[in-house]
This record gives sequence, structure tokens and C-alpha cells, in this order.
Amino acid sequence: MPTSFRAEHVGSLLRPPELLQARAAFATRNLPLEQLRAAEDRAILQALEKQRQLGLDVVTDGEMRRGSWLTDMADAVDGFVSERVALEWKGPGGGTEGSTAHAVGAKLRKLRKMTSHEVPFLKKNARAPFKVTLPAPSNFMLASYKAGITDKFYPTHADLLKDLAEIVRDDVQWLVSEGMQYIQFDAPYYSHYLDPRQQELMRKSGLDPDKELENAIAGDNAALRDVARGGVTLALHVCRGNSRSRWYTEGGYDAIAEKLFGLLQVDRFLLEYDSERSGGFEPLRLVPRGKSVVLGLITTKEPKLESQAELQRRINEAAKFVPLENLALSPQCGFASVAAGNLLSMDEQWKKLELVADTARKVWGSA
Repeated sequence: MPTSFRAEHVGSLLRPPELLQARAAFATRNLPLEQLRAAEDRAILQALEKQRQLGLDVVTDGEMRRGSWLTDMADAVDGFVSERVALEWKGPGGGTEGSTAHAVGAKLRKLRKMTSHEVPFLKKNARAPFKVTLPAPSNFMLASYKAGITDKFYPTHADLLKDLAEIVRDDVQWLVSEGMQYIQFDAPYYSHYLDPRQQELMRKSGLDPDKELENAIAGDNAALRDVARGGVTLALHVCRGNSRSRWYTEGGYDAIAEKLFGLLQVDRFLLEYDSERSGGFEPLRLVPRGKSVVLGLITTKEPKLESQAELQRRINEAAKFVPLENLALSPQCGFASVAAGNLLSMDEQWKKLELVADTARKVWGSA
């Protein structure tokens, strides 16, 4: 279906220094929770005001209350342990580093809604259409499944995914009941199924990448089961990793496009397209008619501002595969998938989002 959300961003925004300081003080028990929440509130109000001023069609709280884009899962669910799955990061300061996701080390038990501490403040203060982001259950098949630990409780990825899907589904159902207009699953781990190196590592561990991809899609679809679809946009974001301007996978969408676009029961795909590691637009021909694609053409990984003429050229190129009325524009990922943020300044972040909004107006006109 055609969309009125032409200019948006993926979710996270750079945290002001005072919020990072408050979070650090809270972590060392030198700041009470209510003072941390007050610092978060101030940062969110400032971010909402700036997004409205820039003319973005949908706003977020910048994920200011999170340690990273997926830490709400371990914060809200019992059964995670301090162990982490290692990732091979590329880019500035690249190397082996643990994911921000904790490993599963017990049967999972949900303690609270993941976004219950975020949504009421947004509903009261957004004063514009807003989205709520959730980590897709499929991420944790790879991000939180550690051999020798997780398999004692969940023999296979599929076993773990079944519980994760129900945990996320509970949040989705609650968000819909709260009147959410836009719910986005963040799912960078789909990029493991398109990266040749990651595919080979799966095979060496006895996994079939194609089958694992099908299981991942089925698990994410299960989290959307029986959702009332009338007044809510359901979206999925795919990137290749984003932490302090680094990434961990590479490759075009070709290997996953047919199954991902054809089977996943969302309305909208937010896709990374800011560099050659994302491949070309040709796989977009497999996006079913009526679904929307948000082109992540503006990078959050470096401060250099993109050429608007080049952005318009690339949008027109993508429109050869998806009708222009079903396209939109965003950065390729968040600006702070982890709280420390990517390697650019707050001012540079806002200039990039201003470029998103201005380019969208020139291409599609006012909503």
C-alpha cells in the first residue's frame, strides 16, 4: 500500500553527554533510577522537538532508555546470563568483540513488557506519528545461542525461537492494544544469511543457512500472529551491523530476497543501502506489490553529508524495481545502536536527518 511516511529514521539517536554520564553513574549505583529517568526524559523531549522541527514524518524516542537496540530483551526477560557471543567487527577499531546481547543460560521467563517504560512517555509527548522498535525474535537465534550454555535448555535454535516469538508477540499485542501506529522489528542478523563467510561458518557448525533463514522468518511471523492489522504499520529493518561505525557482515540481498520479502508478513522493509557492501537494487523486484521499501541511502557511520542529487538519482534507480509511490527514505541504520553512538557529532546527525526530510519533500512532495 502507498505510504505517507516518506522521511524517517531507523530508531536510535546519539545520546547527549549528560545522559551518558547519568547512565554511567547509575551503572555504578551512584545515581538513583528516578534521576536516570529524569535525564532520559529531558533527552527524549529535546530529540522529539528536533525531529518535529526537521519535518520527519515519523519520530522516535531515540532509544534513549536502552543500553543498545536489543538490551530491552534481557532487561525484561529472565534466563539470560553474562556470557556473550563473539562477533568479528569490521571498520574503525574492528576486531573480535562480544555482542551486546546476553546469551541464554536458562529457560526464558518474561518479567514485564519490554517497552512498558518507554511507550507512556512517547504517547504523552510525541505530538507526531511515532514508531516503537523491538528486536525481532530471530536475532537471538544467533546473538544469544551459545554452545555449551544455551543447548542445555534449548537443544536447537528452533526450540529457543519458539519461546522468543511468544515473548515478542506479547509485546506486539500490547502495543496494538495501546493504539500504536507503527511497530518496527529490528533484524540485522538476517544479514548473516546473505554473507558468504557467515554462511560457511553455519555449515561448519552443522547448520543449513537456507533452512535457518526459513526458521527465522517463521519465528518472526509467529510473533505477528493474530495481530489486528487495521491501524498499525508493521515494519522490519535489516542492516549489516552497526556499532561505533563498524559492521560485521557484507553482501547483497540476493541470497535472502525471495524468502525474506515474499514470506515475512510485514508491510514495510527498511533496508541498508549506503555502501557497496549492500549490493544493488535488483533484489527489490521480489518485493510484493503493495509493500513499501524505505531506502537507507544516508550513512550513519561517518559525518560526510551525502549529495542530494545523488540521493535523488538512486531513488529513481530503485524505482525501476519498486514503484516510486511505495518508496521512502531514511538513513541506513540508527545513529546509536549502542549507547556510545557512531563516530559523528550531534550536529552532523541532525544535518543528515534534515537531508532526509528535505530530499523526501523534493521527491514526493508534502505528505
